[in-house]
Amino acid sequence: MAGSTRTKKNGGTGRASGSGASNGAGAGGRRLVIVESPVKARKIASFLGSDYVVESSRGHIRDLPSKAAEIPAKYKGESWARLGVNVEADFEPLYLVPPDKKPTVTELKDALKDVDELYLATDGDREGEAIAWHLMETLKPKVPVRRMVFHEITESAIQAAAANPRDLDHDLVDAQETRRILDRLYGYEVSPVLWKKVMPKLSAGRVQSVATRVVVERERERIKFVTADYWDISATMDAGEDAEPRRFGARLVSVDGAKLATGRDFGPDGRLKSDEVRLLDETAARALAEGLAEARLHVSSVEEKPYTRKPYPPFMTSTLQQEAGRKLRFSADRTMKTAQRLYENGYITYMRTDSTTLSETALLAARNQASDLYGERYLEPQPRQYTRKVKNAQEAHEAIRPAGESFRTPGQVAAELDRDVDGFKLYELIWQRTIASQMANAKGTTMSVRITGTAADGQECTFAASGRSITFAGFLKAYVESVDSEAGGVADDAESRLPQLVQDQPVTAPELSADGHSTNPPPRYTEASLVKTLEELGIGRPSTYASIISTVQDRGYVWRKGSALVPSWVAFSVVGLLEKHFGRLVDYDFTAALEDELDRIAEGRQQRTRWLSGFYFGGEVGPDDSIGRAGGLKKLVGSGVEEIDPREINSIPMFTDEEDRTVYVRVGRYGPYLERALADESSQRANLPDDLPPDELTVQIAEKLFATPMEGRSLGTDPETGHEVLAKEGRFGPYVTEVLPEGDKSKPRTGSLLKSMSLDTITLDDALSLLSLPRTVGTDPESGEDITAQNGRYGPYLKRGTDSRSLETEEQIFTITLDEALKIYAQPKQRGRRAAAPPLRELGEAPDTGKALVIKDGRFGPYVTDGETNASLRKGDAVDSLSMDRAVELLAERRAKAPAKKKAPAKKAPAKKSTSTKSTSSKSTGSKSTASKSTSKSTGSKSTGAKSSGSKSKASSSKTS
Repeated sequence: MAGSTRTKKNGGTGRASGSGASNGAGAGGRRLVIVESPVKARKIASFLGSDYVVESSRGHIRDLPSKAAEIPAKYKGESWARLGVNVEADFEPLYLVPPDKKPTVTELKDALKDVDELYLATDGDREGEAIAWHLMETLKPKVPVRRMVFHEITESAIQAAAANPRDLDHDLVDAQETRRILDRLYGYEVSPVLWKKVMPKLSAGRVQSVATRVVVERERERIKFVTADYWDISATMDAGEDAEPRRFGARLVSVDGAKLATGRDFGPDGRLKSDEVRLLDETAARALAEGLAEARLHVSSVEEKPYTRKPYPPFMTSTLQQEAGRKLRFSADRTMKTAQRLYENGYITYMRTDSTTLSETALLAARNQASDLYGERYLEPQPRQYTRKVKNAQEAHEAIRPAGESFRTPGQVAAELDRDVDGFKLYELIWQRTIASQMANAKGTTMSVRITGTAADGQECTFAASGRSITFAGFLKAYVESVDSEAGGVADDAESRLPQLVQDQPVTAPELSADGHSTNPPPRYTEASLVKTLEELGIGRPSTYASIISTVQDRGYVWRKGSALVPSWVAFSVVGLLEKHFGRLVDYDFTAALEDELDRIAEGRQQRTRWLSGFYFGGEVGPDDSIGRAGGLKKLVGSGVEEIDPREINSIPMFTDEEDRTVYVRVGRYGPYLERALADESSQRANLPDDLPPDELTVQIAEKLFATPMEGRSLGTDPETGHEVLAKEGRFGPYVTEVLPEGDKSKPRTGSLLKSMSLDTITLDDALSLLSLPRTVGTDPESGEDITAQNGRYGPYLKRGTDSRSLETEEQIFTITLDEALKIYAQPKQRGRRAAAPPLRELGEAPDTGKALVIKDGRFGPYVTDGETNASLRKGDAVDSLSMDRAVELLAERRAKAPAKKKAPAKKAPAKKSTSTKSTSSKSTGSKSTASKSTSKSTGSKSTGAKSSGSKSKASSSKTS
């Protein structure tokens, strides 16, 4: 049975015996253990005895109908059928087993026939509890059912879970099912409003729409932001030949006692927040720098303080996603998929958790390893436990840590994870963070110095310098958290030393420079910073952040420009509609309060059906002004929809032009465009490029776009037909076309511009050449078929009947002769467009695989490849600026999404036999002797250096006393 692992009966029936000893309640009976994935099934089976049969459900086995065609005929006439939830009968969901899951259900029912007890061993969170319930409801077992829960897949954990099963937690099931029903009602009630008022096929979601609003609001801030300029003076100070270091940097901070304006003193409108600061312009700054050239400077104050930095807590889901994004450049989705593999193969504990606590066993393991690697003085005297300060924290699980009662170093797992480069990097990150959490504080000193002097014009100027030195690295020896590059900040292990200075000590300034600065808008969200913001707002749950971020990108609401998340214009319209007409649905506080209500259901303090009824139809549920107390979702969405003006919702005012006309971005059915009113009450329109971020649309860019109007630039008249020829910008690129006489219903000729052409420079002759295509090259003397040269979506090519051949250059379309064409057809047909085409750009060797990465031009546009995997560049990715990190990420995502290799279908008769004879023990981790590897890769040696993830991996590479 695919995806399952069965163990033998003792009668020698051909089933393989497990590697563990028999255990559990009711010894002597056989138990069927069901988990979600085949990988998990194989791993668990290797730890259980011959009394266990381990099978996989391969994820969820049933769900609400995804389309109308799936709804059974007997329900199609019901008013609630489109929802898949009977809102008229206690919100009873209509769950269906999809066709691709029916074979799995049949296999599991067959497996149930030969056992005495059923153990549901799905994940220990709400979703896992719900999967277990769905299995029980679908399989309808006639044997006792128990819940087997564990948070790591190790032999001791699995055997302990098998020996101590519990009952199904119906409160957790209710909480998960409420979420599923709530999300269905929200999506199916609100999405149709978007279809009517914005454009078809859009979707709304309880958390998805709020996350989109967060990204849109940041872009609005950037659009409104007014840049301000300010100046100061940087100085290189000299403390004398006996000082170490002799020279150090300082910056002017006040003049005549008035604080000098810095970026923090300006508001988003470009104005100073206070009149109490002094603003220097370029002229004043340069004059002051010259006036200080001969000034006598002295140290006016020295302040030295002890510096202490505590370790970071162990990872939970959200912090793992953030740090993997910063340090490893992983997307949230890539991080979670990698963590899932590590968990299912027994390397780490369960990766969906809101907790930062460690078990007593884990504390001991981490402390022992920290002591062994770094020595007792680097170990905190008492075990550290960390408490949460984030909304809606749940302490149900442990933090994410290496699995087992003793942790394996990255060096000890390197060989096993040799083919899983992402897995090794993430394991190393988790291991480092866990060990560091039990280490001693980092200690040092910080110094703040003020240096004062009088300029030639009598103004008293004060410079400031600050330094930090680390006297005891403590946990920093093992791990240093990354800093958001967009947000700035200084890493915890960064040092900037100052010389030992005393008050009134004279110093000189051999270098003085007037420096100009500009304020910057708030940075766009990255995946890591968006996860952090959602968590701080209490929106969603960490286990859902990866899917939320993927969804808003897949639905076209957000696209990536490098690592930044950019909202689309459609997102502006959708968020604007929801804010204006359904404000509660995207209100941050209400959304967080909704999470609290769902948590109450999980805790058994709120009744599920009553809460759903109040939320949907209206009732006394939730806080004041909640959706329920305001009349319910159905009333909220159903009232006033027809009064929503689509043109108003899809019109985004941007700025006014030189003639004081408002320029709007309109979101149309076929994409966004610019529009402004003209004096004659008509309007002018222009297409908007898809890859132009909203905050980069300026008056200058708008005028340039208006200069190429949507109706096209007239190139002249075709002398043969008398038709006007236009050059236009379309959704799929620039093209030329002809204007047919009124009443002519024939299709106008069109032709895409060649890569060497542009709308600004194309001539009538160029356009006529394009409109003349396809060009007949000649007739094949053997087949009698015409050979034509054409310009297609994927480049220039020849066509003879159904046989197409690529051309090397666009010029060949117009110049290739019949003889040259026949020579091309005489050659064997090459697979692909241009086998020998040079790459667009060479990136170098990938840090994770060592393979050479190049960017090529493919049939569907540019793509990056390592010779085995191809990944198309996304919207916002440019050939010239694509970084190595982004290329590696694109390839990793492509590999993760690649379809699984299809297996030949097993014959019915021998299927049972073939499954049972495939011993799981042969694939056990135990068969790969880590002991033999660890002797050659000692913890004390530099074991992880060859596979370093780029993080501070001193802990995994060397022992420090």
